[in-house]
Amino acid sequence: MSKIRVIIAGPRGKMGKAAVKMVHLNEKFELASVLDHKYDGQMLNEIDGFDKYTDIPIFTNIEECLQKSNADVLVDLTTPEFGFLHTKTTLQYGVRPVVGTTGFTLTQLDEIKQLAEEKEIGCIIAPNFAIGAVLMMKFSQMAARYFNDIEIIELHHNQKLDAPSGTAVKTAEMISEVRKKKEQGHPNEKETISGARGANIDGMHIHSVRLPGLIAHQQVMFGSEGESLTIRHDSYNRDSFMSGVKLSIETVMNASTLIYGLENIIE
Repeated sequence: MSKIRVIIAGPRGKMGKAAVKMVHLNEKFELASVLDHKYDGQMLNEIDGFDKYTDIPIFTNIEECLQKSNADVLVDLTTPEFGFLHTKTTLQYGVRPVVGTTGFTLTQLDEIKQLAEEKEIGCIIAPNFAIGAVLMMKFSQMAARYFNDIEIIELHHNQKLDAPSGTAVKTAEMISEVRKKKEQGHPNEKETISGARGANIDGMHIHSVRLPGLIAHQQVMFGSEGESLTIRHDSYNRDSFMSGVKLSIETVMNASTLIYGLENIIE
């Protein structure tokens, strides 16, 4: 069985470095090339910290990268702006995107879904690649059938660009599927400082914390008369996301539409 040839977009970021390492070490995968915004025409092993990765070309233009790499999958770990462009372009070239970039709008997701189905190839967009985080979301959805008062607190490093996180938004969306809409707190509640109660999705509140030293953490708090329940997940390093990236690369090869969220491929 031939190896799955993979392009990594955003290889020099912390997630990108972990993904390059995972693909390089996995006997089922082959690192075809990387897509960066610098070092066009160079080889990856010419860059500090990548000396072990020989014969891996660096591209700065995604179309040239896709034309010359003969790849099966592109893993995008960049930003929402470039991630959307990369995803659409990748689908247009018949290559399957696996996207860890968050912050896509519903309109963008719908456009990607239509393009994937038109091309009849898979695309996976995962707000969180950590298997434990996906289970946290699924468990929270289960608990929401019995607890109607819910607050979500997500905590990330201070270099994260979007707030709230894609994981928090996805968690709220999953909970909303089983929870009746309810405005929580006192009916006459007023914020004495704007934003004190966080974002509001169907009456649930989401609070975003950004501090140096954090990686990716989320807790979902449920309250009822005389009891509370907290479901929490913590990622302590980027290696925690690689099991989900690996699963997504394998799964997207047999998909023919957009899959949004790993909870849809984890039994």
